[in-house]
Amino acid sequence: MEKPESAAANSDLQYDKSFIQPSVEKFEQDYSEDNKKEGSLSSSLVSNGCVDFRGNVANKQKTGGWKASPYIIVNEIAERLAFFAIAVNMVAYLVFEMRQSLPNAATHVTDWIGAAYVLTLFGAFLADAYLGRFKTIIIFSCVYAVGMVLLTVSASEDSLRPPPCKARPCNKATDGQTWFLYAALGLIALGTGGIKPCVSSFGADQFDGADTHEVQKKYSFFNWFFFSINMGALLGITLLVYVQDKKGWTWGFGIPTVAMVCSIVIFAAGIPYYRYQKPMGSPFTRFVQVIVVSMRNHSKGVEVGHEAVLYEVTTEESDIVGARKLPHTEQYRFLDKAAVVTDIEDYPKNRWRLCTVTQVEEFKCFIRVLPVWASTIALSVSFAQLSTFFISQAALMDRNLGPNFEIPAGSVPVFSAINALILVPIYETWIVPIIRRQTGHHRGLTSLQRMGVGLFISIFALASAALVEKRRRDHYPKPLSMSVFWLLPQFFLIGTAEVFTYVGQLEFFYDEATDGTRSISSAMFLSEIGIGSWLSTALVKIIQGTTGGETKGWLRTTLNTSKLDFFYWILTTINGLNFLVYLWVSRCYKGRHGTGTSVRDEEEEEEEEK
Repeated sequence: MEKPESAAANSDLQYDKSFIQPSVEKFEQDYSEDNKKEGSLSSSLVSNGCVDFRGNVANKQKTGGWKASPYIIVNEIAERLAFFAIAVNMVAYLVFEMRQSLPNAATHVTDWIGAAYVLTLFGAFLADAYLGRFKTIIIFSCVYAVGMVLLTVSASEDSLRPPPCKARPCNKATDGQTWFLYAALGLIALGTGGIKPCVSSFGADQFDGADTHEVQKKYSFFNWFFFSINMGALLGITLLVYVQDKKGWTWGFGIPTVAMVCSIVIFAAGIPYYRYQKPMGSPFTRFVQVIVVSMRNHSKGVEVGHEAVLYEVTTEESDIVGARKLPHTEQYRFLDKAAVVTDIEDYPKNRWRLCTVTQVEEFKCFIRVLPVWASTIALSVSFAQLSTFFISQAALMDRNLGPNFEIPAGSVPVFSAINALILVPIYETWIVPIIRRQTGHHRGLTSLQRMGVGLFISIFALASAALVEKRRRDHYPKPLSMSVFWLLPQFFLIGTAEVFTYVGQLEFFYDEATDGTRSISSAMFLSEIGIGSWLSTALVKIIQGTTGGETKGWLRTTLNTSKLDFFYWILTTINGLNFLVYLWVSRCYKGRHGTGTSVRDEEEEEEEEK
C-alpha cells in the first residue's frame, strides 16, 4: 500500500513553522520510527502511556497481556450472568408477581435494558474525564451489587409484592412496591452503564498497540471477551433460570447477587497486573469547543485557504493529556476553522478561542463513525426480542426433554448463547485462516465486512421467527402442542448475527477511536443496544395504537389471539432496508487516511509489507 500523501501536497493549508508540525509525512515517519523502537522486543516498557499500580510506566514483562486479561474476563462473565439472569426472568416476574400485562411487561423490560446501555455514555464520560477506567469499573460494580441486593429483597419480602392471586381480578402491585422494584432495577442499570463502556477498553489497554505481537493478542482478546459475555449469558439463562424455576425468585436473584459481589473481589485481585490509562479529560468538552470556535470563526468570515495557518502545540505529545498528535485530514474542512490562527502574535491557550489540529481531528474521527453507528442500530431492535417475545413464544410450546425434565421458558435463549460459544472458537481456529487466504487480510474479514455479514444474517433470523410463529398459531394453537425446537433457527441465526456484528463493532470502534476517546467510542456502540431497545418499545406502542390496542390489535396479552408474525415481518423489512443502507455507508466510509479501511488495518498492512 502506498503511503498517503502529506497534507501539504493535498491541501493549500499551511502550518506555522514555530508552532505547527512541518508536514504530515514527517509526523508519520517519526511516529513509525517511534513505534518500531518502542515496539521492539528489546523494549520492556509500554509505548501507549499506561502505568502500573505504583504510577510507573508499565513493564510488559510484569503487567498487561494475558497476565491481566483473565481477571477482566472472569469479571465480565459474572456481571453478564447477573444481567441476563434478570433480563430473561423479568418479564415473567412482572407478569406473574407484579401483575402487569404481557405487552407492558415486555416494554418495561426493553426500556430498562435500553436505559442500562444508554447510560454507558455517562459511564464513559466519567472514566475519560475524571476517574479512569479501573476506578469507574470498581465504583459502578458496587452500585450494581447494591441494586442486586435490593432486587433480592423485593423478591423475598412478601410486603414488597402483591398477595397471591386467589380470585379474578388479581390485585396489582401498589405504587410503593413498584417503585422499590424500579429503584433496584435503576441501580443495576446505572451500574451496567458505568461498567460496560470501560471493561472492553480496559482490556484492550492491556495490549500495547505498538507491539505487533501484542496487537494480535488484542484481537484474540476481543473474541474471547465476546466468548465470556456469552458464557455469562449461558449460565444466567440456564443454571440460574432453572434454580429460579425450582427454588423461587429469592434464589433466582440471590445467586447472581453473590456472583456480582465475587466478581468485584476477583477484579480487584488483578490490581498488580493491570496497565492503567490516566484520565484525559472529557472528549465531549473538546468536541463542543471545536464546534463553538469553528462557528465563531465562520461568523467572522475566516476562510480555510492557502493563507490559513493551523495551530498545533510544539511539544512531542498533543496538549490532550496522554494522547498522541493526529495529522491533518481534508475531510470536514469547515471544522478546520477552529484551528485557524487569526492573530500570528497571539496563540492563546484558551481552547474556547483556538483549538489544535489534534483536537479538531479527534472530533472528525468521532463524526466519521456516526453513520456506521446509526446503520447498525436495527440489529439491536431485533435483538431486543430475544428476552421478550421470543421467550413468550417458548412459554406456549412443548419444552419437555424427557419424562422428568422441562426446559424453563427463560432458558430457551440458550440456543443463541451456545451458538456463540461454538462459533467463536470455530471462527478463530478454522474460518479465519481460510478467509485470510482468500482475502489476504490478517483477520480474514475487515471489521466493516464482519458487521455487514451479521446484519445480512439478521434478515433471515426475523423471517424465520415470523414463519414459525405463523405455523404455531395456525397449526398448534393449544399450549405445549408444538416443540420448542421449532424456535431453534431464529435463535441460531440471531446469535450468529450477533457474533459477527458485535465483535466487528468491538474492533471497529476501538480501532477508529483516538487515544482520548476510547471509552466514549465503546459507549457509542453499546448505547445503540439501548437505543435499539427503546425503538423496539416505541414500535410495539405504535403497532398497538394503530391496530386496536391490547384487546384487538396485533400484540395482545394472549399470543394465540395476537398476530406476532406480522410484527416480525415488519422487523424483517426494517433489517432488509437497513442492510442496504449499511452497504452504502460502509462503501462511502473514509478512515483517517482517506481510505475505506480502518486506521489499524492500514497500519498493520503497511507493517506486513515492510
